[in-house]
Amino acid sequence: MPANVPDAPLVISEIGSRHIGGRVVTLTGLPKRGRISTPGASVHPIDPNGEIVVGQLYAQYVRLAAPRSPHPLLMWHGGGMSGVTWETTSDGRPGWQMAFLRAGFDVWVSDAVERGRAGWAPYPEVYPEAPYFRTGREAWEEIFRFGPPGSWHADPQHRRPYADLRFPVAGMDNFMAQFVPRWATNDALTQSAYDALVGELDSAIILTHSQGGNFGFRAACAAPGRIKAVISLEPSGAPDPEHTDAVPLRGIPHLFLWGDYLDRHSFWVDAVPKVRRWAEALRAAGGTADWVDLPALGIHGNSHALMADDNSDIIAGIVLDWLRGQGLV
Repeated sequence: MPANVPDAPLVISEIGSRHIGGRVVTLTGLPKRGRISTPGASVHPIDPNGEIVVGQLYAQYVRLAAPRSPHPLLMWHGGGMSGVTWETTSDGRPGWQMAFLRAGFDVWVSDAVERGRAGWAPYPEVYPEAPYFRTGREAWEEIFRFGPPGSWHADPQHRRPYADLRFPVAGMDNFMAQFVPRWATNDALTQSAYDALVGELDSAIILTHSQGGNFGFRAACAAPGRIKAVISLEPSGAPDPEHTDAVPLRGIPHLFLWGDYLDRHSFWVDAVPKVRRWAEALRAAGGTADWVDLPALGIHGNSHALMADDNSDIIAGIVLDWLRGQGLV
């Protein structure tokens, strides 16, 4: 746990979950099939035509008996991931869900549309394109920046991480087990579901990672009266100020947090300036947009998986101190 978080048993008032958003669609024209539900059972005829629900997210909430913040913390994961991102690190340490519960926040951890426990919709009946599956090489060499181009290998003994990398590479295969398919055609459904979640709460603080960043920014734009802060761990995108007005968000403090090696990977060389443009627009509108570069603070070796690196408690402490500075806990 972060040094500035009390290490004491939690007193929980409620643990539960919801499916939020989505719509009913009708499937037609599909052939009937025979299904054996369990080995040795008879064939059961199935008609796949009919109504199903698509476009819903899954949200698990943990409510404290005596929260120290009136604003629940919503944890939104990145692309090809699920809410597991926040629950437990790939090498088995308590994740940020526990850290911020101990810090006094009610916490909502979501699985976005088509991720984890949110459910699944058929292809090509609902989505026109097949999903993408993240490979170990893409994660290692590009998105998560565990090593330079050419450093991935299927054999763990031959992988070459950065020398000062803080991600525990011994847990890489466990980290890969968290990857889930992602669709390129359901952003609108995902945004609608996240907006619906925000709409069910009187107030909230949004904490996002990577792809979740843009959903968080846009959720704040859609409900500026409900959002008390937006925290973005290495967002991979942001609204274009030429098309999105930042003025309604000037009362919502934003924190942008960045790790190491960003200038060595083309994906991030392209992405970071676009996010910086949004941060500058927030400041120009009179808002708070704090940009924290960990290497500039003397904290080196952090990957894109800031909440899973071996100093994740220190980074959680930076976020918590910022929230305290905003008077939110």
